[in-house]
Amino acid sequence: MDLQQRVALVTGAGSGIGRAAAKLMARHGARVVCLSRSPDEVEEVVEGIHKSGGEAVAITADISEPEEMQKAFKQTIDRWGRLDIVFANAGINGVWAPIEELAPDEFEKTLHVNLLGAFLTIKYAVPYLKKQGGSVIINASVNGTRIFSNTGATAYSASKAGQVAMMKMLALELAPQKIRVNAICPGAIDTNIEENTERRDLDEAGVRVEFPEGRIPLTGGESGSSEQVAQLVLFLASDASSHISGTEIWIDGAESLLQG
Repeated sequence: MDLQQRVALVTGAGSGIGRAAAKLMARHGARVVCLSRSPDEVEEVVEGIHKSGGEAVAITADISEPEEMQKAFKQTIDRWGRLDIVFANAGINGVWAPIEELAPDEFEKTLHVNLLGAFLTIKYAVPYLKKQGGSVIINASVNGTRIFSNTGATAYSASKAGQVAMMKMLALELAPQKIRVNAICPGAIDTNIEENTERRDLDEAGVRVEFPEGRIPLTGGESGSSEQVAQLVLFLASDASSHISGTEIWIDGAESLLQG
């Protein structure tokens, strides 16, 4: 899974899965653009890549702002002259609440960041990817694809289901240009995404379900790690997955098969 001479852009690269993927791809030879809204976090990631002998640059941008994303891709091309890999990872959990309690602007914000943000990331990457082909990976979720028992996650699940539908549409549209488009669907992973999650009035909502002890069958309940997800991103970014496109891959230790 050699990524020598390739340029990868990772959104949400300041922490969690994005951070782990950026570091792993750099370790395999990619020159990595680490994009985030948080300059301090992403600069730290880039510094770590440099210390390990890799090449990386930090860019601060909001994935839901078209002008900022256009500028980010121009900076990438100005720096390295090409783009081969895009990991559309950035996103939020947003507000989880019963539908009566979920405000329209809260629903809109989650879709704005997660779905529009992924769309803009891919839209402005495509002209550069078309020059030699490449790989697009979207970080979706088990929610909205296999798990529907997390009551209150209406906005989040809709945004993630939308990402998967968009991935399949674009995989076919972009196949003649040798651009592969896939999605990963993580389950419970140790990240800090809970910090941007607001849960409200969920105690009495939905159907009460008690899952068995060890709700992640493969691990007996232990969550996966960002590094494990990064290995899947590396596979999809590399030529090892050269005949895979239009596919969602669940990485959840069989959690979603139990909880769906």
